[in-house]
Amino acid sequence: MTIRAIRGATTLEVDEREHLHERTIELVRAMLDQNGLTPDDLVSMLFTATPDITSDFPAAAARALDLGDVPLICSVEMNVRGALGLVIRVMAYAEFEVPRGEVKHVYLHEAVSLRTDLAQ
Repeated sequence: MTIRAIRGATTLEVDEREHLHERTIELVRAMLDQNGLTPDDLVSMLFTATPDITSDFPAAAARALDLGDVPLICSVEMNVRGALGLVIRVMAYAEFEVPRGEVKHVYLHEAVSLRTDLAQ
């Protein structure tokens, strides 16, 4: 079985727990749906959040998607001057047989500006 990495990102309008959960769940669902995956296909997920996000962990939100046995971890994104704020990024590793160039990376809301070359 081949393991592929799937990139994704979204932005928040405000740093509030409920909103963070909504946006994180939306992002993870889109990443799975657009790639035809289920939680059983996931190997692990790495979430990062910009330093201005302090209301909760994105991984805590993702747990609502039946990912209880998928290893999840969060980290703080680099604090680069002038970078887009209130961003949650994720790198998901999954077992699936598609060529690397056919992986569908998902960028939602203002995060589409981060990687216009990858956004679907």
